[in-house]
Amino acid sequence: MKRPGLTRQAQYVLVYREGKTWVNGLLVMKALPNGLGLSRWGFSITKRVGKAVQRNRLKRLLREITRLQLVKQGWDVVFIVRPVAVAADYHQLEKSVVGLLHRARLLGDSSERVGAGFN
Repeated sequence: MKRPGLTRQAQYVLVYREGKTWVNGLLVMKALPNGLGLSRWGFSITKRVGKAVQRNRLKRLLREITRLQLVKQGWDVVFIVRPVAVAADYHQLEKSVVGLLHRARLLGDSSERVGAGFN
């Protein structure tokens, strides 16, 4: 089953324009309530970050990290990857994502559903 995510440019633009922003050394996170019963993820990785292999690796790691987090429902979240993230490993990225989600108060508790709206 495919996870729901941000797929249209208009969805990204809305989060960029109206979402709140949190920043750390590796990532920028923008989040906006979506009024749905699930949270959707988007990843923005420009060519400045690196070649396609590196960008796809970062995207795979971030998808897995977000899949494993207990996140409150009803949010559109976009992670914008900074070029220094190419040198980061899984654990550094995970720490960065969890830190941003914690600062944004988007981490849920175990009574909430896992991931992007399904168990």
